[in-house]
Amino acid sequence: MKGKDVRDTCLVYSSDKGRMCPGCGRPAAECVCHRGRDSSFGDGIVRIRRETKGRGGKIVTVITGIPLDADGVQSLSGDLKRRCGSGGTLKDGAIEIQGDHRDLLKQELERRGFRVKMAGG
Repeated sequence: MKGKDVRDTCLVYSSDKGRMCPGCGRPAAECVCHRGRDSSFGDGIVRIRRETKGRGGKIVTVITGIPLDADGVQSLSGDLKRRCGSGGTLKDGAIEIQGDHRDLLKQELERRGFRVKMAGG
């Protein structure tokens, strides 16, 4: 198979078993090569957005896509809340910080080596 990449020849879908994992060749539900990897990592870009919906008009800065494990996100959450001097919470792998701190958080996350994008309007 000169010149061909292994990914060019692997099975990605079976009418019998559905979607197949290109890494281990098993059905996606039985995949062993992606276990332990957090699916919230996404594309490796940390996104920061501002939300007010469903919060009684109060502004909350939401940070998603953090490529760290649960303990790392918990620690980062505490550090960022202290840096902003504000309260917040951790919900479903996303850090929520009370108030609009997008610019400060962008600088802080970039200083720590993360790729950061501002999301939303």
